[in-house]
Amino acid sequence: MLITPGPLLAKINSPDDVKKLDQAQLVQLCDELRHFIVDNVSVYGGHFGASLGVVELTVALHYVFNTPTDQLVWDVGHQAYGHKILTGRKEKFHTNRLYGGISGFPKRSESIFDTFGVGHSSTSVSAALGMAVASKYLKLDSKQHIAVIGDGAMTGGMAFEGLNHAGVSDTNLLIILNDNCMSIDPNVGALKDYLTDITTSHTYNKLKDEVWNLLGKLSTFGKSAQEIVSKVENGIKSTLLSQSNLFESLNLRYFGPVDGHDVNHLVHILNDLRDIKGPKILHCVTVKGKGYGPAEKGNATTWHAPGTFDKITGEIHKKVHEKPQPPKYQDVFGHTLVELARQNDKIVGITPAMPSGSSMNIMMKEMPERAFDVGIAEQHAVTFSAGLATQGIIPFCNIYSSFMQRAYDQVVHDVCIQNLPVNFCLDRAGFAGADGPTHHGAYDIAYFRCLPNMIVSAPMNEQELRNLMYTASLPRTEKAFSIRYPRGQGVMPEWRTPLEEIEIGKGRKLRDGDDVAILTIGHIGNYAVEVCDRLEKQGIRVGHFDMRFVKPLDAQLLHEIFSSYRKVITVEDGCVQGGFGSAVLEFMADNNYQAEVRRLGIPDDVIEHGEQLELQRDCGFDAGHIEKTVLSLLEPVSK
Repeated sequence: MLITPGPLLAKINSPDDVKKLDQAQLVQLCDELRHFIVDNVSVYGGHFGASLGVVELTVALHYVFNTPTDQLVWDVGHQAYGHKILTGRKEKFHTNRLYGGISGFPKRSESIFDTFGVGHSSTSVSAALGMAVASKYLKLDSKQHIAVIGDGAMTGGMAFEGLNHAGVSDTNLLIILNDNCMSIDPNVGALKDYLTDITTSHTYNKLKDEVWNLLGKLSTFGKSAQEIVSKVENGIKSTLLSQSNLFESLNLRYFGPVDGHDVNHLVHILNDLRDIKGPKILHCVTVKGKGYGPAEKGNATTWHAPGTFDKITGEIHKKVHEKPQPPKYQDVFGHTLVELARQNDKIVGITPAMPSGSSMNIMMKEMPERAFDVGIAEQHAVTFSAGLATQGIIPFCNIYSSFMQRAYDQVVHDVCIQNLPVNFCLDRAGFAGADGPTHHGAYDIAYFRCLPNMIVSAPMNEQELRNLMYTASLPRTEKAFSIRYPRGQGVMPEWRTPLEEIEIGKGRKLRDGDDVAILTIGHIGNYAVEVCDRLEKQGIRVGHFDMRFVKPLDAQLLHEIFSSYRKVITVEDGCVQGGFGSAVLEFMADNNYQAEVRRLGIPDDVIEHGEQLELQRDCGFDAGHIEKTVLSLLEPVSK
């Protein structure tokens, strides 16, 4: 089902076509662009509220600036649907986030208009500043560089590192703060309160009007424009001695706050700012989900990425199942954490801006004083957890596997070197699905198992997740404990099992076999169960071992395996280089065993977006490929 764009949008295939419009037509273009996004996402799914909130800003930016010569960086990337549609991807937009289709985020290899890949957050200021410094060095003085930072991305520490450098850079850098008080969940922290104070300050708003009245006369003043701006700035500083401006203190000229939904006013403002040299920041106030009633008035978290829905009624489509379905791993985590916290008052939860995605919101609702959303600040989340651990608190720090990469230095220095008992629950391990390579949890086994004082584990099902969390909650004075689990549902509709301690470093034998043994780690082991059942009906007995721990490995169980089997398959939903299979090979070599080993997992490549099963099939570790690998190892015997 292809969505038909409105009459103006139908003629837009590049920003050059946008520039051909009369400014009076921009309001209609914004309406058509917003409807086109609503129509597509309601049918095909995807991120929603963020892109609706920047429709006017998107149109104004492409109308005023000479993209892609002028460099436009989006942060976070799920604000960029309108940008994609206006830059030649309108006809392909229905494939957004689908297997083989366009990416849900800006991607350099997809379009020259996507100047920087932005699947995570808080990177735009640094990236755009790097571009601006390069242009200055190359004497491209007229080239503009614009970073649009919003949806909570300003709460990330890296954004402030970039702002600190930008203030002394003397470059053509415009930072646009898209302030909607939301990331996926509501923004938190002192910065959110500060921005709210600015947007509601009568003094600031009065001065804002004066600023724009003067800026509107820039063309009249000509060369005196710079002097006019300086006088306005000095006026603001002298008037607001009691309410200093954070951005001004970083030597960034601050303009705003302005209405981010008035496209004609935005065009006027951006035209003026384009002619002002040096680093500056424009504060735009927007509404997430703007223009679509249910999203604008409803739960913004729900409408961040609602899936498919009825665009008329706003009813979100839900799958109807004939029999009870297993819960999502994230929900098992959330409920189990609360269960453990009721038993032990030293347990607390920490998440960097993902309370809904990680289900930490369950604990935040029941025990608000013991659950902490620290904003988009993974580094802080880890070191904050380490600080808690030094005082005898038992922290469960829940961070998506891909996002944990951002805090690796803190895991090394602040947790492992100090040998602190911090518990890491890594959600979205393996393939994250439609979010693609920026969100796949491909590397955590490899990057955690090389660290001293780190336990690395993965549950095969919900019961194992509960038991690993219970084990991690028991008092210990050293070693970090990592528990990884995938996005999506488990395998046990009845999952509220009694909690049991698991001996650290102890795997389990699930099935005896004759010639071939399959060693698995985590949820992917359920594929091996399926394969073994199917082959046994054909008279082929295959051993299956759920190792549970990558570090420490169960040496006793591995000695048994390599003493009994000469053909071994390892299966993991992580990178094969340096991962679980590599750990098994190291054990085999260190102990002088001889065996034919096949490693199945994520290859040494960037894996694009798609459904988890599609990507596992392509990478060769779905149930079908596991079975083929078993049969290929048995083939010489049959001959």
